[in-house]
Amino acid sequence: MALRDTAIVGYAETKIVEKSDRDVWELGAEILETLLDKTGFEKGEIDGLALSAAQTGAGNPFWSQTTADQLGLELDFCQTVDIGGCSPLGALARVSAAIDAGLCTTALLLYADTQAAENNTRQRHYQAEWAAPSGYLGPPYAFGLLSKRYEHQFGLDYEALGKLAVAQRGHAILNDLACEKLRKPLTVADYVNSRMIADPIRLLDSVMVCDGASGLLVTSRKNAEKRGLSKIVVPVGYGERTTYRAGEAIVDITTTGHLPAGQKAFAAAGLKPKDIASFHPYDDFIIAIMLQLEMLGFCKHGQGCDFIRANDFTHTGSLPLNTSGGQISAGQVGLAGGGTNLIEAVRQLLGEGGKRQVKNTKNAMVTGIGGIPYGRNWSTSAVMILTPNA
Repeated sequence: MALRDTAIVGYAETKIVEKSDRDVWELGAEILETLLDKTGFEKGEIDGLALSAAQTGAGNPFWSQTTADQLGLELDFCQTVDIGGCSPLGALARVSAAIDAGLCTTALLLYADTQAAENNTRQRHYQAEWAAPSGYLGPPYAFGLLSKRYEHQFGLDYEALGKLAVAQRGHAILNDLACEKLRKPLTVADYVNSRMIADPIRLLDSVMVCDGASGLLVTSRKNAEKRGLSKIVVPVGYGERTTYRAGEAIVDITTTGHLPAGQKAFAAAGLKPKDIASFHPYDDFIIAIMLQLEMLGFCKHGQGCDFIRANDFTHTGSLPLNTSGGQISAGQVGLAGGGTNLIEAVRQLLGEGGKRQVKNTKNAMVTGIGGIPYGRNWSTSAVMILTPNA
């Protein structure tokens, strides 16, 4: 299998900051240099490059080529993956296929964005003109509708959601690379009483846009073994779905593409939800975590709050959750934000989590979310399962 034949041999991550005073390519160069130092690879051995989409690079139609030029990389495979917050996982899946097909042998996966400092986006989508209601102000409003619909169908315990926020904040406090503004203790009461943004979405439900970068160095398992690299991480299952149930005029917005994507990932990995050792879901909003728990089969649809109340999501708990703090408590690095969760999963599987290291490193699940059109399901949903040297 192409996916299982891939070896993640190194990871790197910069400090997440509120607004960077460094250029996005400077951050990328730091990631590349760190990966080369950690793995012993030479720069000339890298013949593949996959980038996550970046708000910074949104106005540049040659983003991957320009980035390669800036980093001094001569490549056989080069691509920007532009499926929003699913891009880091999507890049790893696509590079795995490229390596298996012989298009490249060793690839840099670079997830860098300085959206807070330099946002160059100009979205051109029918949603804004024809579908979004007057006064619609982006994702908080879409998640407000989603939350209200869920509450109407099943009921919603906001203190249970607060439990997720508190667990992730505790992990961010243990993470030196998390944004300093967010590394402060949090209680359920703090969450529940935080300022309302788009009823019932609160300030502490949402991510804070930040700047930073992360990355992976990936090669074939055969090449890793030839180099004597036994400490590796292997992707063993992946699923991706874009515009889930797009052909239907009216959909249940409390269901998402993580349902079919998760089924595909579990089948490829030969695992079930009860087997997952740590969970690193895309977390642009707290309720998104709960919905993914339901869609991925950790609990039944509509029973997310019950599941949250019954489990411990700290790094020493029954299902460790986003042990870096996730994007909500470590900071969302623009469209590269999903890299924060992916890098943390790799770090944990290699046993390098430090004070927040989980005990069970048999596997880790990472997810992605790419876009949320008003009154529809998430645009793209992605699920990946990783294991150490499977």
